[in-house]
Amino acid sequence: MSDLQIQLDYPLHWPIGRPRTADRDRKPALWKRDGRSLNLTEGRRRIRTALSAITKAGRKWRTTGVVLSLNIRFTQNGTRDQNVSHRDPDDPGVALYFSLDGQPLVLACDRWNTVQDNMAAIAAHIEALRGQERWGVADLAQAFAGHVALPSPAGAAPPKAWWEVLGVARSASAQEIDRAWREAMASAHPDRGGSNEAAAQLNRAREDGKRANGM
Repeated sequence: MSDLQIQLDYPLHWPIGRPRTADRDRKPALWKRDGRSLNLTEGRRRIRTALSAITKAGRKWRTTGVVLSLNIRFTQNGTRDQNVSHRDPDDPGVALYFSLDGQPLVLACDRWNTVQDNMAAIAAHIEALRGQERWGVADLAQAFAGHVALPSPAGAAPPKAWWEVLGVARSASAQEIDRAWREAMASAHPDRGGSNEAAAQLNRAREDGKRANGM
């Protein structure tokens, strides 16, 4: 079984209908590793480990379409983008979108002061829900019943496919994808009068296109 795929999404897309924690009410978390505060790598590792444990070894993934949404930008190879500030974002919230056996779900947390601690909280919550299945009290579908992802507001246009966003053919080469991305980013980037949302959509389209074509 191949490694669980987790797409990184910037900026944060907080789930519809979920309340937010006020800045003044956020707290420092208690999670540690080897007596030290967590870093982003450890936070992401905990989420991957928790999600991976849902599926028994050798079986088809029960968790699919996994997207980790947060206000930290990463490069295509998964490292933090060196072209943006490394300070902690003002909004440390994290939202984890995925499907469990085909049911779209979302777990979101912004109670703690840092992104990595909110990731650790989500991982701990998944482990707690898995416990319900292990203890025979409820299966995972029942355990996750309160975390169903709400659909987009009525009348909202469906999301475009990656090739539609970039304006290329579905079979476009890596060079064609990169060229279309650069041209679109010239006007979509926030530094050039665009928006974070438009830039994030183009980045996702570029990554999805290369992944779909095995690049």
